[in-house]
Amino acid sequence: MAAELDLVLLARRAIVDDAERSVCVGVVDGRIAALTAYDEPPAAARTVTLDDDEVLIPGLVDTHVHVNEPGRTEWEGFDSATRAAAAGGVTTIVDMPLNSIPPTVTVEALRVKQEAARGRVHVDVGFWGGAVPAHLGDLAALYEAGVFGFKCFLLDSGVEEFPHLSPPQLRAAMTETARLGALLLVHAEDGHLIEEVSGGSSYAGFLASRPSASEESAIGLVIDTTRATHGRAHVVHLSSASALPDLHDARADGVDISVETCPHYLTLAAEEVPDRATEFKCCPPIRDLSNQDLLWAGLTAGDIDLVVTDHSPSTADLKVPDFGHAWGGISSLQVGLAAVWTAARARGLPLADVVRWMAGAPADRVGLSRKGRIEIGADADLAVLAPDESFMVDVSRLHHKNQVSAYAGRTLQGAIRRTFLAGREIGPDAGKPRGRLLVRGAR
Repeated sequence: MAAELDLVLLARRAIVDDAERSVCVGVVDGRIAALTAYDEPPAAARTVTLDDDEVLIPGLVDTHVHVNEPGRTEWEGFDSATRAAAAGGVTTIVDMPLNSIPPTVTVEALRVKQEAARGRVHVDVGFWGGAVPAHLGDLAALYEAGVFGFKCFLLDSGVEEFPHLSPPQLRAAMTETARLGALLLVHAEDGHLIEEVSGGSSYAGFLASRPSASEESAIGLVIDTTRATHGRAHVVHLSSASALPDLHDARADGVDISVETCPHYLTLAAEEVPDRATEFKCCPPIRDLSNQDLLWAGLTAGDIDLVVTDHSPSTADLKVPDFGHAWGGISSLQVGLAAVWTAARARGLPLADVVRWMAGAPADRVGLSRKGRIEIGADADLAVLAPDESFMVDVSRLHHKNQVSAYAGRTLQGAIRRTFLAGREIGPDAGKPRGRLLVRGAR
């Protein structure tokens, strides 16, 4: 009799419904078709049994990735970024509209980016559109073309082809995204409260130039605009925990606003950053340990919704040892899960929480209802994690195009041993790219 299932994975430990349990996962045509008891495995064409030290988790969903192709492909690219993702247990990414050239601010630019990605992605890839002053009239067409929402800045983005929005322009953009029902992502720093650092090797000086007040002010503007327009907003890469009370109160009032933070804010601290070490530079900046503790408290309380990497690479030569002139961005797509899990377990938090923050919650916020979960009907995007296995971050083993890492030399826990996309095993050395290009609303 022919087997009904293409694949069965037997796991004594798996994260299902936000809890750890034993399970058999049956896959047909790339979807999860059966969940049975561990000792009742159904027949299948192929059976994979996890080792006792391994946990089956849903593939992570990283909704904040800068792939940079085309235009700045020497910084990163679809092939290298998605190889790194697969190696880190990430099976879906959503690409930011910058720093590619052209930025994704028109349908034509979206088509250019999709063509650059086609046939070259090892995981599933969706796209954000950009909201910039000259192209607010293009938002509806871009949304219809399948972007998952829009990203904007409230201060200089760092690249001239992606200008920021003024407060009136933010209101105009959110009025339109509210009409469309689209999510508007906001880089929320108030440039009026930031001092320019013309040069300097001191991290303390750089940190002082971008105070928490700049995030609080900008997030206040986002809250007010979201409330006034009845829009949907998402604050990206929250660094300062001082903004959490305002966000908490706004959500309690029914304002549709969510917030993310990143592995580097949860695991790295200002006290540890050496002078001249610009691999740690990002905007907003890595703050002190007391702030980090408050971010963790915000996560566990539900005031921070999700954790994504803001993978923002550049060539090594742009990381000059001067915080005023170095490119700001941290690459962590391959090691983000391990970094967060290492810190979470040290705080006594369960793996199920980390999986929810990095898989289910990002998928839910962007409408990817079949991603980031182990349940019947979901895509069979899965990862095999050895949570107790330690490894030292060796930049030569990272699959990012430029092996610059703030995590270099650090010992992390949680090694990804296998990754499955739509029920087929993938990885950095798995050969033919099998990822799909995702569009909003597609089944």
